[in-house]
Amino acid sequence: MFAALEKFLKKHPSNESQYFNIFRDYTNQIINQIPMQLSFFDYCIIFSFFALVLTIGLVVSKRSGKSTAEYFLSGRSMPWWLLGFSMVATTFSTDTPNLVTDIVRTNGVSGNWVWWAFLLTGLLTVFVYAKLWRRSNVATDMEFYELRYGGKPAHFLRWFRAFYLGVLFNIMAMAAVSLAAIKIGQVMLGLDPVETVVIAGSITVIFSALGGFRGVIYTDFVLFFVAIAGAIGAAYYLVNIPEVGGLDALLAHENVSDKLSILPNFSDTEALIGILIIPLAVQWWSAWYPGAEPGGGGYIAQRMLAAKNENHAIGATFFFNIMHYALRPWPWILVALASLVVYPDLGSIQTAFPNVEAGKLGEDLAYSAMLTKLPSGLLGLVMASLGAAYMSTISTHLNWGSSYIVNDVYKLEMNPEASEKQLVWVGRMSTVLLMIASGVLALLLTNALQLFDIILMFGAGTGLIFILRWFWWRINAWSEISAMVASGIISIAFNFTALGGLLFGSDTAQGLLPAWSKFPVVVCVTSVIWIVVTFLTPPEKEETLNAFYKQTQPGGPGWKVQQAHLKDQLSPQPWSVPSGILAMLLGAVLVYGCMFATGNWIYGNYPLAAWLTLAVVVAGYLLSKVWKRLKKSIL
Repeated sequence: MFAALEKFLKKHPSNESQYFNIFRDYTNQIINQIPMQLSFFDYCIIFSFFALVLTIGLVVSKRSGKSTAEYFLSGRSMPWWLLGFSMVATTFSTDTPNLVTDIVRTNGVSGNWVWWAFLLTGLLTVFVYAKLWRRSNVATDMEFYELRYGGKPAHFLRWFRAFYLGVLFNIMAMAAVSLAAIKIGQVMLGLDPVETVVIAGSITVIFSALGGFRGVIYTDFVLFFVAIAGAIGAAYYLVNIPEVGGLDALLAHENVSDKLSILPNFSDTEALIGILIIPLAVQWWSAWYPGAEPGGGGYIAQRMLAAKNENHAIGATFFFNIMHYALRPWPWILVALASLVVYPDLGSIQTAFPNVEAGKLGEDLAYSAMLTKLPSGLLGLVMASLGAAYMSTISTHLNWGSSYIVNDVYKLEMNPEASEKQLVWVGRMSTVLLMIASGVLALLLTNALQLFDIILMFGAGTGLIFILRWFWWRINAWSEISAMVASGIISIAFNFTALGGLLFGSDTAQGLLPAWSKFPVVVCVTSVIWIVVTFLTPPEKEETLNAFYKQTQPGGPGWKVQQAHLKDQLSPQPWSVPSGILAMLLGAVLVYGCMFATGNWIYGNYPLAAWLTLAVVVAGYLLSKVWKRLKKSIL
């Protein structure tokens, strides 16, 4: 298994040989601890996959280490399909099937609207913001702040938000992924939490630190196919195990039948508002969440900035949204539904796996519990797919967070004269430190939904700024600073103090307001604060606004003054936002139609499935017509 790696290192001698030795040592450690349900064939699949990933990291390490442009953006030369697969693989995380399982077991299939609603955010990025990000030509989305705003407030906002998102929020997101790995390690491999974090994190951080962004993109392409094969194979097998009895028996089972609906019960007002109305009416445009930022941002922006041109940036994000929402949810949902038959409650999970720590016992554990029933060969593939999902997500977050630390904190505040070699070294060291911090936090968490809700709440109310700042000149740096501070303080007050219990209730008492109103209240209060601050503070300087408009050319009535100033310097372009919004709506019909048609084909609701499939075809045709108009606005 290691022969190919050793041969490569002999032909290409470098300091990276030490990483091979570390990888081999940890591999031997894993083999010595894995229970005997894994066969030799499973071992071969799992460790051949890890060896392949590490090889890719080693091969691209020298090129990635040349400069920060190579290490974090791979020279802005990536095609749409590689970037698209990378986005999908990144969100194909170990915590995602756990989160979906938690949601389905708690709120039924319709509970997934809490993340399905983010499709609207994603499609708005595709058809409106992707080309603007690529035009900005910044190295990170944090650098955008000193393009859009000016002076000390913009400088402060850039480095502080880089630390806030790239370190604090990024660590929380990675901790959720590592938490899922911990649960898999406990249930399937018999490892304790610390062992799982050390082993999985070490292997991932080695190839992430070496390969940089190019290594992440190349490995993501491989990781995607391994992950999707494992997810589909696991779903097919587990639905047909004797305890479940096949698809028809699953859908008819008393533990499952009331959780199948794609839409919540319209007679249950509280569930309807909390599960469907708030996500679709408020959440998608108002909340910041990694991978679903309103207006684009984070590692999605990183991939758009790495694209060859605007067309490739748009193609990558559209491909990602189709694959992310239309293709992937159903294998996870089917396993979650099957788990309700085999493990109907937490007590049954605890009985089956008594060695699982009480602090890690949650509904999301059911996904890992179901995977223990897979046969040899398929078990190895699924374990490799889970490793693929983990490594893809963590490596992306590490490279993305490290790009903030290097470009927007270290270079900006600590050492402006740093050489490219120094910056790459800081990037690799920060990669290691981020991994350690997220692993420590993961050891303190209980379930995936817990952290999802916290991250979602902390970003509530900030999303509208990210959407409007491209199209309204009056938004300034103080608008974003006030929104970020207000959202954080209000979220802490509502979630971690007695005020939250008084207003929204608790497990033992009813509050003054219904529980579902917490998120809209945070959005409303935060929005009022940043709008008031915007009009109480001076606008950005005219030269800053003119420079931003000249660079990105967003168009629209919000930039009339700048359009007049620059009319002799820019060729007139039709404003594409109305067509972009129409394309977003048609895209939503297409993607949601694919997702729900698939579900109804699975459920056996063939007439409805046929109508939904027809709607997908019509939406696709109309979208192609609108796209022809949109292409005229691409520079």
